[in-house]
Formats: sequence, C-alpha cells, structure tokens
Amino acid sequence: MIEKPHRAPVEPSYLDGQFLIAMPSMEDGRFARSVVYICAHSADGAMGIVINQIAPQIDFVDLLIQLDIIPDGPEIRLPARANRMIVQRGGPVETGRGFVLHSADYFIENSTLPIAENVCLTATLDILKAIVAGSGPRSAMLALGYAGWARGQLEAEIQQNGWLHCEAPADLIFDPELSTKYDRAMALLGVDLAMLSDEAGHG
Repeated sequence: MIEKPHRAPVEPSYLDGQFLIAMPSMEDGRFARSVVYICAHSADGAMGIVINQIAPQIDFVDLLIQLDIIPDGPEIRLPARANRMIVQRGGPVETGRGFVLHSADYFIENSTLPIAENVCLTATLDILKAIVAGSGPRSAMLALGYAGWARGQLEAEIQQNGWLHCEAPADLIFDPELSTKYDRAMALLGVDLAMLSDEAGHG
C-alpha cells in the first residue's frame, strides 16, 4: 500500500502590516475612502488604524494639554517634529484612546508592538512625552480610536468586495498629507478608480 505524502496544513493568510483600502462601493460611511493599516490579524479577529482621516476639533497641542503632558499657557514651545503632528481619527472603537504608529527607532519594553520591519505601535503616554521632549521616533502618526473586526468579520467583508489589500510602505503611513492617501494607496495596486466595478464578481 502506497502512503500518500504528508501535506502540511495551509496557513491562513493574515494581513498584519498591510493596507486595507475601502472599495468605492463601501456602504459604511465611517470607512468611505479610508485606508487602514492592519496592526494585528489572526483567527480571532483584526485590529487596524485608519491613516487618512483627521480628527475634527482637536489639535495636538490641545490634546497634550488635556493629558497634562504640557501646561497650558502662551509660551508653549515644541520640537519641530512635535509641531508637525496632527491628531487623526483611527477608527470608531475606543475613540478616547490614543494610538501612535511609529518608526522602529523608538521602543518601550512591554509597551511597543512591532508590526513590520520599520513600523511599530505604542499606546501609552510615554511616547507622547518622548515626542514632546524631542526624544521620540523619527516618524510617527497619532490616532484616536481604532478599527476592529470580530472573528471572520474582516474576511467576510473582503469576500463581499468591501476592501482591497496590499503592501504598506512606511512613507505613506507617516505622510501628513492625508487628502491624497486614498488615491496613492489605490495606485499601489495599479487600480484606476474609474474602472472599478461596484458589484462583486462583475467586470
């Protein structure tokens, strides 16, 4: 009797460190024309940060004052990198909590999550204090809230033609020019928006 060769189980395809790009037909207004950087994806679900939506009605200095990182007053002076920071809307979950995506030159033991070669996530006040002190990461973006998916939910949304996904270059993650990020992310896939069908399975 000839034994069948043993086949290793196929590993599921997870999207950690990739972009999710909303299809033009996205019905959820919270994610219309959004680009999401996936920080964690497993059989239990997924978590990511929207990288191209500004948080309304709050700027970085106001946030630092609210968090008691700097005192309120006319003589606020921040390092150049801190002055360039904007507060973004990272997603509809835990919108009062801050998440910083940043380059790998900054790391806090037990607090920083490495995601890709040069992208990490830190969600403690220490990184904001370091940015204000001029000792933070070379590149960083700050978002309030995150996007979350339950077990199987993201896979179902991709199957239903809700999202495209692709590799995520760090320079696009950290670029402060938010208004063009969606089109630039689509361009990574070579996608012409005018040619996209709104319906799954139809060319």
